[in-house]
Amino acid sequence: MPPRIKATLRTVALAACAALCIAATGKSGRSLEAPRANWNGQVAVTDNGSYRLGNPNAPVKLTEYVSYTCSHCAHYQRESDPVLRLTVIPKGQVSVTVTNLVRNPVDLTVAMLTYCGDPKRFFVRHNAFFATQDAWLAKAEAASQEQQQRWFQGRMIDRLRAIASDLGFYATMAGWNIDRAQADACLDNPAMLDKLRAQQAEVASLGLDSTPSFTLNGQVLPGHDWAAVSKSITDKLAEIHAGAI
Repeated sequence: MPPRIKATLRTVALAACAALCIAATGKSGRSLEAPRANWNGQVAVTDNGSYRLGNPNAPVKLTEYVSYTCSHCAHYQRESDPVLRLTVIPKGQVSVTVTNLVRNPVDLTVAMLTYCGDPKRFFVRHNAFFATQDAWLAKAEAASQEQQQRWFQGRMIDRLRAIASDLGFYATMAGWNIDRAQADACLDNPAMLDKLRAQQAEVASLGLDSTPSFTLNGQVLPGHDWAAVSKSITDKLAEIHAGAI
């Protein structure tokens, strides 16, 4: 191609790019669109120690009541989390709060460890324990009678440490740069135990006895799986939209 034509095409391309940039940003060069909050990065701790992800003023507030040893909870988490994080949470339409429904000492141990470390990374730990549930539950099922006795007898801290050791949780925590001494301190945190007791009081007040269970804007949902929860969220958003028209 002759140099003159090449130069002409390059000039046209640059002019087109400049026009698009001006259209997108305005004459001042600043974006015409207001910056959006990264609601997927907004993590907060509630009064009872539960963790909330997303817009605190979201019109739809979902609370999940989960047990870490519940296989249905792990299945729900795998189905729901990617969808929620890619759709309604980043738009600020829905917030998700995780509250523990503790059923056994293993649940308690995992719950205490998910609270260990940077609060902003709670959901990283939460998701990881559910993602690896099959592996550590297999260890629990294969545990000897002597091991299981240590889980149910003696001082609370000794029981939790035995579970963490037998199920490989110290190694898991080390992957997040939380060493054994730090993990033990988290397991022996009376303030966090009080928070978990408060969560169990909330569970009891709602009459929940199975996992996973859910509330939407404070109302207990009848369903216990992602299909039911997804429909409830969609219906509630449609209801809010219709009321705003």
